Amino acid sequence: MRIGITLGDCAGIGPEIVDLALKSGQVTDSVEYVIIGRQPDCKPGKPTVETARAAAAALEEAVTLARRSEVDAIVTGPVHKARMYEAGFKFPGQTEFFAERCGVKNFAMCLTGGKITVALVTTHIPLSEVPHMLEQSEIVRVGLLLADFLRYRSKNAPRIAVAGLNPHAGESGKLGREEIEIIKPAVERLKLEIQNPKSEITGPHSPDTVFHRAVDGEFDAVLCMYHDQGLIPLKLHAFHEGVNVTLGLPFPRASPDHGTAFEIAGKGIARPDSMIAAINLAVQLAEKK
Repeated sequence: MRIGITLGDCAGIGPEIVDLALKSGQVTDSVEYVIIGRQPDCKPGKPTVETARAAAAALEEAVTLARRSEVDAIVTGPVHKARMYEAGFKFPGQTEFFAERCGVKNFAMCLTGGKITVALVTTHIPLSEVPHMLEQSEIVRVGLLLADFLRYRSKNAPRIAVAGLNPHAGESGKLGREEIEIIKPAVERLKLEIQNPKSEITGPHSPDTVFHRAVDGEFDAVLCMYHDQGLIPLKLHAFHEGVNVTLGLPFPRASPDHGTAFEIAGKGIARPDSMIAAINLAVQLAEKK
């Protein structure tokens, strides 16, 4: 088995954490790790358009290798979106890049770390647009992808909590009607479409308590309505071990759930925990695949 790894923007901590992860003794040693892409000359903490172009080129090479089955999974290092845009990168993030290059429209962003796993119904859009973008079909679509991911990781029937959008999940319509008109009907449809009759799909749950209940073991994952609803609790709970996974691709793709950290690049203080977790999850998913 071969796992391809990109270093991200080489002016950030990507090269450091990949090197530390592979030397840590904490990643699976029964597979071959392939570093993808070429690094331009750069100084730690000093990103340039050239470092962004190199990061983008590594992504192109990685997806080509994966589609040719020359690597079994991809782990991507962190990139800086603003620099990537300057270099001509036209995607909101790496998730959307991989989906477009693979011709996949049924995909979603999932993050996992510690005792929390979340999938996002909406992702990189302004918060003001979230209520207008929520659709029953999207909640069901992402929920099905999340259920598949949980089945890859465990033989147990998935237990998914669907979060509400509004405070207290709308308080019976007094604080918003999205739960009544959109989310609750989507939960009922999701229950019907998930094939495993032992699955537990519940909600909409009050967002201010559902993550505590997940950490306590009541749920395997939380289906979240918008980006920060899922990422704030995940990063509070498991900042150094969070992993970003793209659901729906023909191959596993994972990445550490943090950025380039230019401010600490080259100082010898970057932690590889999240990269270690991303590599191990990619191996686990590739084995199941």
